[in-house]
Amino acid sequence: MRKKLVTEVAGVVAAPVEQVWQALLRDLPSHEAGDHTLAYQGGWWYRGEWSVTAHPEGTRVVHRVYDVAEWMRWGVPLANRFFIGFPKRTREAFAEGLARIGNQLGCSAKLA
Repeated sequence: MRKKLVTEVAGVVAAPVEQVWQALLRDLPSHEAGDHTLAYQGGWWYRGEWSVTAHPEGTRVVHRVYDVAEWMRWGVPLANRFFIGFPKRTREAFAEGLARIGNQLGCSAKLA
């Protein structure tokens, strides 16, 4: 599969990796799960991947959005208005999800 990174955002949740991993699995829609990595593919171009790793303050959570279009690749930027504001919207949605996980686990969560 061809993947082109569109945007990336990260944050830290002040909780152990396994707790954050389980909360992330509950928080996200249908997905493909691997070893502390999960993905959600939607539409003809979008693939979101999340991963969790140990961090000195708890757990680092990374979210990457990829363009995985196999056909009509030229249409992806047009369909997304050349991604104007897309990184900002992705960061805002990620921050909300991170805060939700922090609230569920009773700990702090912040963008990196």
